[in-house]
Amino acid sequence: MLEGLPPHRPTHVLRLDTNERAARAMTDLIGEVFDPTETAVAAFEAEDGRTWHLEAYFSEEPDEEAVRELIRPIVGDAADEAAFAAIDQQDWVRASLEGLKPVRAGRILVHGSHDRARVQPNDLPIEIEAALAFGTGHHGTTLGCLMALVDEVKRRRPRRILDVGTGTGILGLAAARLLHTRVIAGDLDPEAVATARTNAAFNGLANLMAFYEAPGLRHPLAGVARGYDLVFANILARPLRGLAPSLARAVASDGTLVLSGLIPRDVPGVLSAYAAQGFRLRRRRLIEGWATLELRRGGAAPRPR
Repeated sequence: MLEGLPPHRPTHVLRLDTNERAARAMTDLIGEVFDPTETAVAAFEAEDGRTWHLEAYFSEEPDEEAVRELIRPIVGDAADEAAFAAIDQQDWVRASLEGLKPVRAGRILVHGSHDRARVQPNDLPIEIEAALAFGTGHHGTTLGCLMALVDEVKRRRPRRILDVGTGTGILGLAAARLLHTRVIAGDLDPEAVATARTNAAFNGLANLMAFYEAPGLRHPLAGVARGYDLVFANILARPLRGLAPSLARAVASDGTLVLSGLIPRDVPGVLSAYAAQGFRLRRRRLIEGWATLELRRGGAAPRPR
């Protein structure tokens, strides 16, 4: 799991081994206290099934003692064992993803180059290497969106797809590969857009992808009223609430809106923002402590599953 968008220029990292409860609590706490554009927290389960590795990334050198005192109520004296270090910008994401396995959603398989041998004949593979942009497929929010895509295709075949906050491009690439249709994908970070373009070309999907660099939907490619059958926005709760009117305008009358980047306590506020735009909850997924919401227009909402 990971709280916050990874900082674009990370310079320092905090590492601490702990248990799952403490890892989740610190992920929530650090995500609340620090600016999510400048700090990110990743927590991963170790092979022993008991230990969790917590890593907090900072865009500038943190006040070590202040951070220790922040987490001390959660981990006690173990706060003194927290290790701070300067990091190489080019290696920070790769280091945090070492040892992670391929991620599967139906026939879609997201993997790194070292796991090409795991691709089966019927798979729809997306090869993604760790990069300085958000979205590797190993994060619970990305997996939740991939599963929502698989479910949507079981019901119908959306032809017009938009991925807002595309990161490394996984969701758009998966939709293009699965549906053989053109996908619009955008991000406010030029590095993310460049990475997504590279990934599209590497996966042989460049002809199906159109990318834009802009915040939210502030680009002619994205700002098409009722223009999309399926819209993904895997961001964070606060920007998702702010984007509610523009995302609502982009979704076709019978379209589906998939939102993620949410911890459970974010869900009521986000649902309220989109209910005001005429959307109801069709399904809620919870993966690794992260919620993914599938929304449709109007009607009585079924009980969340």
